[in-house]
Amino acid sequence: MTEPARGFPWASSGPIRWLKYVWLVYVGFVFLVPFYSGRAVDWGVAVASVVVFLPLYFAAHADVTRNPRRSALSNAAIAALGFALFPFNFGGMTYLIFSAAHIGFIARPRLGALYLAALCTGIAIEGLMAPPGAQFYAFTFPTTLVIVIGSANLIVGEQQRHARRLSLARQDVEEVAKLAERERIGRDLHDLLGHTLSVIALKSELAAKLAEHDLPGAVQEIRDVERVSREALTEVRRAVEGYRQHGLKGELANAARALDAAGVALDAQLAAVTLPPRDETVLALSLREAITNVVRHAQASHCRVRLTADGAHTVLTVEDDGNGGVQHEGSGLSGMRTRVAEAGGTLDVAPGSGLRLTITLPVRPASTLP
Repeated sequence: MTEPARGFPWASSGPIRWLKYVWLVYVGFVFLVPFYSGRAVDWGVAVASVVVFLPLYFAAHADVTRNPRRSALSNAAIAALGFALFPFNFGGMTYLIFSAAHIGFIARPRLGALYLAALCTGIAIEGLMAPPGAQFYAFTFPTTLVIVIGSANLIVGEQQRHARRLSLARQDVEEVAKLAERERIGRDLHDLLGHTLSVIALKSELAAKLAEHDLPGAVQEIRDVERVSREALTEVRRAVEGYRQHGLKGELANAARALDAAGVALDAQLAAVTLPPRDETVLALSLREAITNVVRHAQASHCRVRLTADGAHTVLTVEDDGNGGVQHEGSGLSGMRTRVAEAGGTLDVAPGSGLRLTITLPVRPASTLP
């Protein structure tokens, strides 16, 4: 029935929040009847009504964000006060108008419209009891104000609720985007560091073996470790900043070095294919992860890399003659599958005498290339 109305004028900061005090100027209409009649009883009733009204008024406004249901009850009590005062003092219509103005910020339009209809019905009933010739002040004038002001605030209240929902939705989208970016960076760092650390480990192990009988060769391997480490640092920085690496050919050169250090022969053939940056990045990082798996786990002696295109699809295949298959998909292979899927492609893993990874990406029209 009701809902919190965060972001409404009285809940905001700045000069707008003082409007609820400005609106109290209309309470002065309650004192018109005692002013003209001069009777003490009329003054007493008017003052007593204001004493009851003010706590209800501030409670209704304060509870819009804290407890909207309690705000609705306070608002209904203001209307009841107006109906109780109306037969003795036409200024009681002021409380009815306050109640009509407030309903738009605590109720949906349909429920608010029913509430306004109930107020108008009550005014009509009490208007029938008004003295002859007083129907304008007893019925027409208050009914018009209740309908006009109440309807306007129903529209304003719904617009502000809609704005609030949009704001929350925008925050959700931003959170999802941040999460996706963190996952992307995590996958990229895994691919970058996993590959590079494997190369460093292999070259360090080789340097240790060479140090016993081939010191110059060991020194050369250590220098390669230094170079690879510096390249890794540069690539990590680029990945964090969102930049891409050397492309597929550059990644193939890195793969050749890594496989050579592991004693794996590379047979590579890349078709002359022009790829959009996003697709080339997906294939390059997939190649890196695949080569890392070969170096770490396959215990292979040969690795074959093929890139082909048939006009509808671009296919990258990485195959080794190692121990065949994987026991489970780790974060690297899982990240590769996610990255390929996000590009609209597929990843097939086919164990056999070794392991065969096939990445298939659709060829997109030039107008859709990023």
